Amino acid sequence: MAVQLEFEKKPKLVLWVMDSLLMIKRSSTHIIRNTDQLLGTFFQPIMFLVLFATVFGGAISQALPPGVTYLNFLMAGIIVQTVAFGSTTTAIAVANDMQKGIIDRFRSLPMANLAVLNGHVISDLFRNGISTAVMIVAGLAIGFRTNANFVDWLLITGIVLLFTLAFSWLSAIAGVMAKSIEGVQWLSFIVVFPLTFASSAFVPLEGMNDGLKAFAENQPITHIIEAIRALMLGWPVGDHLWIATLWCLGIMVVSMVVASWLFRRKTSH
Repeated sequence: MAVQLEFEKKPKLVLWVMDSLLMIKRSSTHIIRNTDQLLGTFFQPIMFLVLFATVFGGAISQALPPGVTYLNFLMAGIIVQTVAFGSTTTAIAVANDMQKGIIDRFRSLPMANLAVLNGHVISDLFRNGISTAVMIVAGLAIGFRTNANFVDWLLITGIVLLFTLAFSWLSAIAGVMAKSIEGVQWLSFIVVFPLTFASSAFVPLEGMNDGLKAFAENQPITHIIEAIRALMLGWPVGDHLWIATLWCLGIMVVSMVVASWLFRRKTSH
């Protein structure tokens, strides 16, 4: 009883942070103990990088600016694609908790209602960070070269982290809404797949038809990729950096509000 009274005396913000940290530890432990997720974290980005570079490199390199290899062009797109698909782990983890009844157990405890979502999103940030680091090291090993300086890499890191948070919260909406794991995988796929492939991730926009090019030029993934690519290769960043930042912040804020509202609505009865 004394422990409970002491617990209740703490400010709500402190309790919210403590609960979120506990859920982050829980979600991160699941990733570490899940061999399949660990193997995917290390090997999937390397496989995508090597396959795309070898399969498409010879055909697409002719359309690139002089002196730019396809591997150097590809790296930014592969990073964003890996983070986008990797962020769907949040949706699957949230859906698992919703389907298996663990949320009902958490509701019986004096904990913040949204700590579960915070835990999945932040642990996903850690996992995607590892995937990105592994992919960059693998790229350097097979010939990727960059002109980015220390400040450029800080900006790249910031964009990747912001993009991961934005798409993880977007995936959390799918996890809360889906009625099955298969459903959440389908919902995530129809959002991530067209955005990543109908972008400048793998080919220059100049080779697309007018309709597809117009879509690709005005969707968030392209601006994020172009900002990272320009920073990596020493190209002019132009408007891509601030547009990418605004897209990420907008997606993250809206997704946080929607995911939180849906989560409260589905767990309050």
